[in-house]
Amino acid sequence: MLPSDPASVMRVIDRLGSLHFDPLEVAGRNHDLVLLARIAGYRRAWTDALLYEDRALYETYNKGLSLVPTSELPFYRTTWDRNATSLGETTFVDHRDLVDELLERIRTSGPMSATDVAPREAIDWYWRPTNQVRAVLEALAQAGVLGLARRDGNRRVYDLSERLFPADLLADRSKSRKEQLRHKLLSRYRAHGLLGRSGGQAEIWLGLGPAAVDPNDPAHSTRAALRAELEEEGCIVAVAIDGVRGDRFVVADELPMLDAARREVESGRGPGGRSPGVAFLAPLDPLVWDREFLRTCYGFDYLWEVYVSAPKRRWGYYVLPVLFGDRFVGRIEPRIDRKTDTLRILGAWWEDGFEPLAADGFVDAFVAAIDAHRAFGDVRKLVWPRTTRLHALGAEVKRRMG
Repeated sequence: MLPSDPASVMRVIDRLGSLHFDPLEVAGRNHDLVLLARIAGYRRAWTDALLYEDRALYETYNKGLSLVPTSELPFYRTTWDRNATSLGETTFVDHRDLVDELLERIRTSGPMSATDVAPREAIDWYWRPTNQVRAVLEALAQAGVLGLARRDGNRRVYDLSERLFPADLLADRSKSRKEQLRHKLLSRYRAHGLLGRSGGQAEIWLGLGPAAVDPNDPAHSTRAALRAELEEEGCIVAVAIDGVRGDRFVVADELPMLDAARREVESGRGPGGRSPGVAFLAPLDPLVWDREFLRTCYGFDYLWEVYVSAPKRRWGYYVLPVLFGDRFVGRIEPRIDRKTDTLRILGAWWEDGFEPLAADGFVDAFVAAIDAHRAFGDVRKLVWPRTTRLHALGAEVKRRMG
């Protein structure tokens, strides 16, 4: 675990490249859970300050909506530019008067959200009809005209990008589209650690250009060509893993970590030579991006069931993988209930053959993870599920937490 310090947030992001943002806050927002699993005593206010006060981070699209270093803005302009072109021919033309009205209001009165203006008629917007004001503000942000001044809960407050970002970064057009796509592709390999040439969930490769040559746009490099360049230049290195089909790639700078892990396995020592800890991983944590890799390398089957109807769920709505040292040993469903000052554990499920009370060091590490989650949620009480199979573990958890 990294030290309990706001600076540790940037250490994680520098290592992973970006964090997937998801607004659902059941056990915590996705990016907060990624950080909580890696930083002792993590607090969400640390990342919010980096986003909305220091502005060392900002939201843009990498693998989905993501948090990336503001210093890397020139490497992510391709998304703004593409949206500016497409929206400039559609939304900004169809709703020109409203675009001008909203921009003038922000320019003269400062940051605003969609709720600061009386709603207009709903228009078709992505997957459902949406208030015209909200849609136009979102479009302006997607095109880079606006940025997020802050979030009030899930309410987005916008301001002009020229007020939010350094002028030299906004003016920097030195990175070609190809360079930007290369940077984004490398960030995916950095974040996961062992991605293959392709495969896995389609969203792993979102925003990285075409998988095959587009006859209407042959000048743009394919993902395969960009990956081949990274490999030829030694930025990523192919490795083989017993029992896993096809090559996987390690970022060259991290090869010493792979060698250290190999020595640990050969000597029977745990990761880092320390007693194994427990982490509850976010549903979109980079380590669990490639579900097939989880199955073949770790023997762990994970599905985020938030979009699965209740009768069809195998586990629960917002279930997190449980990592013990270098093993996936189960799943847990924590829910932060601030109204009742409680962390509720709705359920826990263990992998076949894993006995939590019998596993050396597990209970202490599990209690530490539960307590860290409770403190992160800023709640005092813990409620354990009234399930016979979990009764003995629950009693031990409560005893050790006092």
